[in-house]
Amino acid sequence: MYPLLFRAVLTRFDPEFAHHAGMAVIRLLGTPPFSWATRALTAPDPSLRVETLGSVFPSPFGIAAGFDKNAVGIRGLAALGFGHVEVGTVTAIPQPGNPKPRLFRLVKDRAVINRMGFNNHGADAVARRLARLRRGAPDTVVGVNIGKSRVVDVEDATADYVAAATRLAPLADYLAVNVSSPNTPGLRGLQSVEALAPLLRAVKHACGTTPLLVKIAPDLSDEEITAIAQLAVSEGLAGIIAHNTTVSREGLRTDAATVEAAGAGGLSGAPLKKRSLEVLRVVRAVVPEDFCVIAVGGVESADDVRERLAAGATLVQGYTAFLYRGPFWGRQINRGLARPS
Repeated sequence: MYPLLFRAVLTRFDPEFAHHAGMAVIRLLGTPPFSWATRALTAPDPSLRVETLGSVFPSPFGIAAGFDKNAVGIRGLAALGFGHVEVGTVTAIPQPGNPKPRLFRLVKDRAVINRMGFNNHGADAVARRLARLRRGAPDTVVGVNIGKSRVVDVEDATADYVAAATRLAPLADYLAVNVSSPNTPGLRGLQSVEALAPLLRAVKHACGTTPLLVKIAPDLSDEEITAIAQLAVSEGLAGIIAHNTTVSREGLRTDAATVEAAGAGGLSGAPLKKRSLEVLRVVRAVVPEDFCVIAVGGVESADDVRERLAAGATLVQGYTAFLYRGPFWGRQINRGLARPS
């Protein structure tokens, strides 16, 4: 029903407008009495609970960063059955992001291209919202993904990340350092071990007891991924998020003219499934068993989540399929996971 509605109606709207309209509904579902009814329909089975990063996750399946950039829909997303919500990417300094249009659907591929550019209200605004959430919904598992402010030079990135971490870490269940978005100039250069080591060391110090993870790109070589994974372990991080969007356009079903018209940006969705599994296996091969690995990319079904868990993921995240599968996608995943395989 929802895919038919999506193709017939929602695809007629600008993707970013449709996202904001959907978020308004999600926010409503997070308020009583709507949240009570929604949770009754979507609550994950207790058998799905996962203990990691010092928290109990109601389900291994959560919503990835990028969907709720400003921590405004956490209650609604939790009510819809997601085991955790990773908000952001949040920067120390508020910023509008890249010029519009900056979000494009590739419906034939069940994919999206975005060049949003870390549009967000900034660390102070997000911190205030998280503080209110903690008073009203203290058990919701929330990660915060932080990135570099665009107005800050790459040479000064460490201080910028530390400023965001200092403000947000006390209110987060975990913090994720995003050095892998393709939409902020110079950002991916921070993934070199030489640049990344001092940055992670400084942010970890600023985090205090809050678990710290790093989010990597799928476009790195396996050797580069291995080096970052080993660095994360040696620096005492709690985990790795594998992975962000890709700049590759290989293997798409959408016609080349449409893809070219969309332009630059990160590709997410079904086409990333194969590489996502490859990256997950590379990371898991070099990190300790208790090291948290969050798998992201191309996740659409409970079978996809189960496959990632079998390949060594501790937790799994999704985002793009939410746009194609509809509001009860989290419920569908959780019900599928609870059934015997």
